[in-house]
Amino acid sequence: MSWDELTLTDEQEIDSKDFVDPQELNRLYFRVFNTEDGQKVLKHLRAITIEQPSFIPGESASYGYCREGQNSIVREIEKRVQRARG
Repeated sequence: MSWDELTLTDEQEIDSKDFVDPQELNRLYFRVFNTEDGQKVLKHLRAITIEQPSFIPGESASYGYCREGQNSIVREIEKRVQRARG
């Protein structure tokens, strides 16, 4: 199987109304995470993800993959907030 063969099922169809302009999305992230409470939440998310080891010796490699996925979510939030700042 190749990437070209993958298709969405009916349940996975994406409605165009679900899409938000990237610039608007950056502004939304900024509004949420630029508040005092938002900064506390972002600091907590960073502490439990990015600032923790992604791999622990003896763990399955899939643990590292999962941890990097968590890290990428926090990095995405931080990038969007930074983009909105300009």
